[in-house]
Amino acid sequence: MEAVKIQQETHEQMYDRFKKEREIEFKQAKEKILFSLRGGRKYYIAFQCALFEKNIIEYGYDSYANKQSVKDKGLLFDEHKITLGSSYGHDLKTFDSKQEMIGFVIGYNEAISNINC
Repeated sequence: MEAVKIQQETHEQMYDRFKKEREIEFKQAKEKILFSLRGGRKYYIAFQCALFEKNIIEYGYDSYANKQSVKDKGLLFDEHKITLGSSYGHDLKTFDSKQEMIGFVIGYNEAISNINC
């Protein structure tokens, strides 16, 4: 009887695979962000914005940004606003700064995660 060889993934291979997967996810999330992302937090911010859109699709936001319209048109994240569909679409919310917008997105996601506990 022949022994079956199971090829195990090395730590380096696993790291490379995870890194490639996260880069693909980052590029998809980044397409909806209209300001530059730099530094170590760029992945975190991009993933928070993607999670925010997912949460809005699940729970809705207002009469214009309901579950279906967000699912169909998507959200865009600008430095001072979050819009439905395009830069000139319905403003979900406007902000004084990029940091304020990011704080809102993260806070909203945290609130939703606490509801689901």
